[in-house]
Order: sequence, then structure tokens, then C-alpha cells
Amino acid sequence: MARTRARGRDVHFYLFSEPDKAIGGMKLNPSITEKIFLSMLDILIVASGPYRVTLRTTGVDLMQTDNALKPGHYDIRPFSRRGTIFITDEPCITRILSRTITGRDDFFRARVRERDGKCVITGIVNTEADVNEWRGFHAAHIFPLSSEEYWVQNGFSRWITNRMGVHDTGINSCQNGLLMLSNIHEKFDGFDFSINPDDGYKIICFDRDPFRIGGSILDNICRDPNGEGAVRDELLRWHFRQAVLANMRGAGEPSFEMDFPPGTDMMGEILGGPGAAKRMEAELSSRLNGVSFA
Repeated sequence: MARTRARGRDVHFYLFSEPDKAIGGMKLNPSITEKIFLSMLDILIVASGPYRVTLRTTGVDLMQTDNALKPGHYDIRPFSRRGTIFITDEPCITRILSRTITGRDDFFRARVRERDGKCVITGIVNTEADVNEWRGFHAAHIFPLSSEEYWVQNGFSRWITNRMGVHDTGINSCQNGLLMLSNIHEKFDGFDFSINPDDGYKIICFDRDPFRIGGSILDNICRDPNGEGAVRDELLRWHFRQAVLANMRGAGEPSFEMDFPPGTDMMGEILGGPGAAKRMEAELSSRLNGVSFA
């Protein structure tokens, strides 16, 4: 079943013209500062000019500081009386757990393992890498395989510098991958956390943080600027933007169940949940990811 991202929010924000109608919100984690929150709002808000964000209970405007964000209700208003503000309608990709199931992915997995050797989110090293044992470690795609057609149509391959031939879309480049513990991978694919390359590669959690990764920094082993296979900032930036859209706009995008043990009516659960058509399309695309879109 799909989980509602809005449940448990302790931060809510409103347009100045409709103070009783929240246009979004988030679950507050200790690593969220006023500056980070304002940068997230810049992704969500389309404005004709500068705007201010005010904590309703105090009437104090937020500033670009590293002060921890306080829970509460925030009003967004333009500095100019004639200014306009609305929330973006930019689409958010429907994402499922990325799977490595075809021969096209073997090279991707091997290169990510070779480059990282550890979970780049938690720092936990795979001590059995020398015997080629990788249980519990996943090579995760930053941009999902299930949306490869979107990747091609929008020219995301321009960010990949180590493509293998003109017919390689680049989506299986290690520059689009990170090694993670399997449970961390599921959280990443669900947009429960992301990495902000414009804030020192800080890890930002949008949900509860049981692994205590919020505020930590992406391991530099995967982002050596002199390494040909280093992860691309552009793709991390894309994932962070998608995570903001998925978690903070309106009631948030559906957060899907990904565990389907044998005997589970997977089809029934998908069709009976929200966003069924988009979810089915993503599932089918994931299972057909051996088909070339070049």
C-alpha cells in the first residue's frame, strides 16, 4: 500500500493570500536549517520577484542562516504588493526500486563496486569485497532505469563523460550510480532522503531518520573530481530536486510499498493504490530495461 508523505509533518507553509490552505510541508529533522529550508522553497515556489517566509507565531522572517528550522506554520509573501507567487507544477517522476536484472547492468554494478567499496551514505565498508561477496550492498542508480526513455528524450546523457559508443545512453554509467546498503538503497529510491551537491554534499532526510544519516556528508570516494568515473553533480542535483517535489509539495507524491513476498497480490496492490497507471508504467519499464532507447 502507498504511504502518505504528509502524515507526521511538523512544518507547513502557505501562500499569503490563502492562510488557511497549506500548499505543502515537511517532516522536520535536526539537520534542516533555515538556509536549507529556503533553498527547498526556491525549488517549489514560482515568484515574479523576491519573497519572504515568515514564521506565523513570531512574525519573524527566515534568514539565510545555519540556525535550526523551527516547527510551525510559515507564510510566503512577495515583497512587492504586485508580486505574484504560486507553487510549481513541474512533474515528479514515479520511482520504484531500481533493479539490476539484465546484462546491460553488469558493467554498471562492477564499476560502482570497484569505485566505492563501501556504502557511500553510511561509510560502512564491505569487508568481503576481496572475495567478491556483495550481499547487502546495492549499486543504486541515481536516475532510475525505469525512466530511461525520459532520460534519452531530455538529453541527460550529456552529463555522462564515459559513454561506450554512440548507442550507449549512459544511464548505466557508474557516474549515475552509488554503492549503498540495501536498506539505504530502498530509502534513496523512495526519495526518503537525498544529497545536496550545492551544500557540501550534505544528506537531507525528508522522512524519519532511523539510520541517523541526516546531516552527514556523501563519502568523497565516489566524487573524486580527478576520477573519470566520479558521480555527476548534475544527477545528484536532479535527485535532490525530485525529492523536494515528491515530499514537500501539496500532500506529497505517493510513497509505494516495495516489499512483495511470494504469494502477495502485487498487481492487486498496485492497481488498488494511488497513481496506479504511472506505477504500472514504471514497473513495466523496469522489467523491460534491456530494450534500447537509443
